[in-house]
Formats: sequence, structure tokens, C-alpha cells
Amino acid sequence: MSSPDPTKTANSDSQSPKEAPTPSEELGDSSTVWRDPVESGSPNEEEESNQGGEGEEEEEEGECGFCLFMKGGGCKESFTAWEVCVEEAEKNKEDIVTKCMEITSTLKKCMDEHSDYYQPILAAERAAEQQVKKELEADKEKISEEEAAAMKLAQG
Repeated sequence: MSSPDPTKTANSDSQSPKEAPTPSEELGDSSTVWRDPVESGSPNEEEESNQGGEGEEEEEEGECGFCLFMKGGGCKESFTAWEVCVEEAEKNKEDIVTKCMEITSTLKKCMDEHSDYYQPILAAERAAEQQVKKELEADKEKISEEEAAAMKLAQG
């Protein structure tokens, strides 16, 4: 996600410097801006400074709900390995699907083995697959209809 270029503003030449929005007004309050915990070093620097050193718990507090859920089941190690692979691929501008195919497969197998816990994720994945199939079938039907109409026009 890229942020707006602070050198390009919507200010017109007719505005006085007093009327120009401050960078925080223009770009929003920085306290609400999402920061990548990998790139920023710490998603909750303020929270960490107020707590004692509980290592792993501090790190996980800034994680998304999905990540916490995935790590809460029997596939924590597989998911963590998948996260590392994705982060490395993004950092090195590599194709995530190709680079992480084997790790993704391992994670999927693990999730299937622990389907009682991961059922909500597996169900969402199945629903997404069904939606894609429906869209592909609709596209095929539309193409077939267009081809039939084109042939009819060509014949006569």
C-alpha cells in the first residue's frame, strides 16, 4: 500500500500558508495509520514500553486476528513458516505462489488434519473456490453464447 506523495497537495496558489492543511491533517492522524510490524520494528511501541518483558506475548499483541487464530491451533509452526516465506518473497520481490508452494501445501495439509479447529477458514476457502468456479462457468456460457451469435451472423 503506498501513501500519498506529501509534495503533491491539493492546495491552490490562492490559499495562504495559514489555510494550508498541516501534513497530519492532509494525510490523516499517524496514530491510525497501519504500520507493517516487520518494517517498523514494533507495531505497538507505546504498549511495549509500558509492559514487562514477556517476549512472545508482546510480539503477538500487534498481530491481526487471523494470525492469532492460525497460531492458536495445531498448525502454529506451519503457519509461522508460511508467514516467513511470504515476507521473504515480498521483500525480495519474488512470486509468492511459486516460492511458497511447498510450505503452503504443508500448511493446508496441517489445517485439514486439524479441521475441527480450522473449520471456519477451510469453509471460507471452499466458499471462495465455489464462487470462482461459478464465475468461470458464467464466463464460459457467455463466451459460448457470443460465439454462437457470431457464427449465426457470419452464416447469414
